Amino acid sequence: MRSNRRTGGNRLMNEINVVPYIDVMLVLLVIFMVTAPLMNPGQIDLPSVAKSLAPPLAPLEVIIKKDTTLALRDHASGGKESSVSLDELIAILKVRQKKQTEQAVVISADRNVRYEEVINIMDMLQQQHIQKVGLLTQAKK
Repeated sequence: MRSNRRTGGNRLMNEINVVPYIDVMLVLLVIFMVTAPLMNPGQIDLPSVAKSLAPPLAPLEVIIKKDTTLALRDHASGGKESSVSLDELIAILKVRQKKQTEQAVVISADRNVRYEEVINIMDMLQQQHIQKVGLLTQAKK
């Protein structure tokens, strides 16, 4: 019986020997594991500011009712609603924003108020240089 095996010298291999690569990776892993705890993290020297961070101010709410009358609600002082005219509203908002420039103004309107009324009030406030004007919405339940 003859066998089909070749007996002979060197033959070419079709496979890659990955054992040396695994050895190198394990050595590198051990080196990194030993040296990582020895490294000092960088220290950052942050600048300081004289002004402390204050919590944001509660916004002033301009309310447009169904009959297009205006009211003002200050959430910072209890949230009491007071009826105002357009001229009074602008005067109050200007005084408040001179005292506290970071205080926002939000406009809330009844669902049945025409969109044009809301835009007119917003436009009037922007013409009078009232900063941080936004719209107040209600989340769906």
